Amino acid sequence: MDKTITAARIANFLTIKGVSFEEKKMFGGMAFMVDDKMLAGANRDNKLLARVDPAEEEVLLCKNGVSQMEQAGRVMHGYLYVEPEDYEQDEDLEFWLEKCLEFNPKAKSSKKKK
Repeated sequence: MDKTITAARIANFLTIKGVSFEEKKMFGGMAFMVDDKMLAGANRDNKLLARVDPAEEEVLLCKNGVSQMEQAGRVMHGYLYVEPEDYEQDEDLEFWLEKCLEFNPKAKSSKKKK
C-alpha cells in the first residue's frame, strides 16, 4: 500500500461520514484539513499521521506501531505516526480517524501563510 492509496482511503472515510475536508501537500505526503485544521495524513513513508488529543497520547502510544512525531528534534505533542501494517485493516484506520475527528473541534488552527 502506498501513500496515494492511504490518502484515497482517508478521503473515502471522510466522504462517507459527510465531513467536509480539503487535501494539502504537507510533510512529504498528503494532509487532510477539516475546519482549516490538520486532521490526518499519509507521509512519504506511508505512515499515517494522526492529530489526536495530547491528553490521550500516553495511552495511544502504547498501541502497536505508534510513535510520536518529531520535527527538527522537537516532539510534536498531539501528532502521532502509525505504521502502515497497523492501520491496514479498515477498522484500524477508522479507529485513528475517529480519534482525529474527536479532537478536531478542540484543535487550534494553523497560522495562515501570507
